Amino acid sequence: ALAQSILVTGSNRGIGLELVRQLAASPQAPQHIFATCRDPDGLSGKALRKLAARHPSIKLVQLDTVSLPSIQGAVQAVESHLKGQGLNLLINNAGVSSHATLQSVDSQEMLSAFTTNVIGPLQVTKEFLPLLEKAAKGLGKEGLSCSRAAIINVSTKVGSIGLCLGMLEAPMYPYRASKAAQNMMTRCMAAELKDKGILCTAIHPGWVKTDMGTEKAPLTVEHSVRGILTVLASLSQDTTGAFLDWEGNSVPW
Repeated sequence: ALAQSILVTGSNRGIGLELVRQLAASPQAPQHIFATCRDPDGLSGKALRKLAARHPSIKLVQLDTVSLPSIQGAVQAVESHLKGQGLNLLINNAGVSSHATLQSVDSQEMLSAFTTNVIGPLQVTKEFLPLLEKAAKGLGKEGLSCSRAAIINVSTKVGSIGLCLGMLEAPMYPYRASKAAQNMMTRCMAAELKDKGILCTAIHPGWVKTDMGTEKAPLTVEHSVRGILTVLASLSQDTTGAFLDWEGNSVPW
């Protein structure tokens, strides 16, 4: 199995929903798949509920990544399912997009993107860190891997400063700047948590046909997620702090 316990944020649609679907359908499915979103009982959680009804490994957990009380409530819910075990893999997938240009952007849109794309995954990671540390100390596991303890931040190549000059057709100031900041956060986490046995990597899923990626995108969500899961299974101490795409290629920072 990729990991015995996995938590995915923003799992009610798009890449998050497909991650949960493919993980649950895997021949070596995780024991616990914590599928989190803001409103698992509402209309937006309908597809996720149908999926959970078919797979007992999926546990629906309410988690709003920009609300600290909600995150802390999710930690308690996850802890009660794990019964003394740690959390192996945290996938920070929840995020928001923005197509604002220099002319149209305002401070509120910038702040909103940073709140969701930077502060959200930072707070989620901070609150779940004790459970990740507990998993990292598990018996008989050495080196870094997703099966031991890992944080995966879903990023994007449009947040790459190195690639920016070749991709000016979509300025997307709030989205690009917040994802570049998230990438720095990934590097900081990787450096700080390596000695604790926790891997941290950023993944670019490709331009995917989702609500965020639109139908113009060339990549299906099934293809992207299949690639992401293959890459996650291959991660080690050599790839902690890396920025990789869904095929395992390095992306410039």
